[in-house]
Amino acid sequence: MASVPGGPPPFPHVTVATVDLASRLDEALMVQALAFGLTQGEIDVRRHIVHRHLQQPGARALGALTDTDRLVGFVYGMPNDRRHWWSTVVEPHLRRTGSEGWLDDAFVITELHVHPRFQGRGIGRALITTITDAAVEPRSILSAIDVESPARGLYRRLGYTDLARQVHFPSAPRPYAVMGAPLPLLRDN
Repeated sequence: MASVPGGPPPFPHVTVATVDLASRLDEALMVQALAFGLTQGEIDVRRHIVHRHLQQPGARALGALTDTDRLVGFVYGMPNDRRHWWSTVVEPHLRRTGSEGWLDDAFVITELHVHPRFQGRGIGRALITTITDAAVEPRSILSAIDVESPARGLYRRLGYTDLARQVHFPSAPRPYAVMGAPLPLLRDN
């Protein structure tokens, strides 16, 4: 792509691929910090959580990489286990809405983040559809901050619906929505 005189430089090409997220954790946490507005203290706490998650059976991670191998987005997830902390927090909320069954046979999108300068270019869509296309589970679940946002809009376009709202996670300042979608995810026409 040629640059326009006086315009912005061409945008780098990005490829979605399997990554060893544990070895690129500092890069991933920096993307998450920029996308999610995390403090250094929150980054330090998440480092241990992500390492623990990546050791779970069936955990998989993908990265969005530029031609220079810069990580500009990532997603990771795993088959849901009702004994995991996340499930124990959301289960009562799902039970109240009659959606508790979504915790079984589901692939959980644990984290999905794209660097703010790379958002709005289809990278998040490519990450989530690629990771869920490889899932053997018949459905996917995730949690997202319970506000109307571009992320929630994307999830809805892919087939996710609200299963529970106003879910409060300990230490999270804002409530979350739990969303679920049958797999494979929808594609835009």
